[in-house]
Amino acid sequence: MDNDNNSLPPPVVLITGAAHRIGATTARVLHEAGMNLVIHYRNSNQAATELRNELEQNRPDSVALIQADLHQTATFDSMIQQAQSVWGQLDVLINNASTFYPTPVGSISEQNWDELIGSNLKAPLFLSQAAAPYLKQRQGNIINIVDIHADRPLKEHTVYSMAKAGLAMLTKSLARELGPEIRVNGIAPGAILWPENELNEASKEEILSRTALKRSGEPTDIANTALFLIEHAHYITGQIISVDGGRTLSN
Repeated sequence: MDNDNNSLPPPVVLITGAAHRIGATTARVLHEAGMNLVIHYRNSNQAATELRNELEQNRPDSVALIQADLHQTATFDSMIQQAQSVWGQLDVLINNASTFYPTPVGSISEQNWDELIGSNLKAPLFLSQAAAPYLKQRQGNIINIVDIHADRPLKEHTVYSMAKAGLAMLTKSLARELGPEIRVNGIAPGAILWPENELNEASKEEILSRTALKRSGEPTDIANTALFLIEHAHYITGQIISVDGGRTLSN
């Protein structure tokens, strides 16, 4: 999708886990930039429907919804076909859906492993594999939402950190495997949105003190990076862009 010709149909972007938080903000930013969206959700039907209605007030017939459990990899071929069939093309896959919770060593279960590896690593691999034939037709993009903790493990989050480290390597491997037709990049957020399981204020301040910018980011910082990778980064592939306020500069 490396073509700026305005006479072409709008790019079609599939975003997983797009009903809330960073996924929803990314949907808004890309939609405002003129892209058509396929919004995936698992359980958040109401939020996904409200987001579609909000966006289609500005541009009718520009957003489709897909419900799927990303642990059910056998459904991915039909899910991708459904996404492609809405407008007859698929230009971008954004692997945004993620599960996040602590797994202190000593209490890690196989269910923890299956949930965290499944959503953060296994699903992006098999979705990318299913989408690749369609993306190749469009000189398309895959964007994986990684995490700065792919490089620096988060205490008591061993399985999550492992999964995101695997996603970082998947990003680089797919870039090599799927080029030259498809570009594959990652975005590694830092302190953008606090986890839904609340941190206390002291913990938040301690985290922000480690950043060079001494403040948290916004979901639009991630969304605008995705927009850059889609529209302007035609010679960038296999890279993971840290959007972390300089957190990874500190010791």
